Amino acid sequence: MNNSTELDMTNSLEKKEITINSSVENLAYVEKEIESIFDEYGITFDLFGNVLIAVTEAVNNAIQYGNRNDVTKQVLVIFNTSNGNLKVAISDQGSGFDYESLPDPTDPENLEKLEGRGIFLMKSLSDKLSFHNSGSKVEMSFNY
Repeated sequence: MNNSTELDMTNSLEKKEITINSSVENLAYVEKEIESIFDEYGITFDLFGNVLIAVTEAVNNAIQYGNRNDVTKQVLVIFNTSNGNLKVAISDQGSGFDYESLPDPTDPENLEKLEGRGIFLMKSLSDKLSFHNSGSKVEMSFNY
């Protein structure tokens, strides 16, 4: 587990990166880092639950689906804060996925299916959600 912090005060942007091995046990570490980011950056705790659920869901997806639980592969989480906005990018070392063809979990015919629920949660809890690198990188934005 690597933990590096980089602060660039010249443009009022604060950045923190963490890298974890692809093991679900490391989700607890990510949760603690989210708590410390809220403390360090003075982000209102009204947003804490949304960020915690959305980010841990994305990291869990990166571990399980992106890196296929391969502990030799890593997940990179980058937090940026600037002007009342928290951006979180989660990248895995997998080949990505077709994020545009996921079933709608709210459609009655998909209520029993698990596919798409995590993405639906991330989209619902964040102010903006986007995918890059064929889906191996997800970015979320939260306004505070």
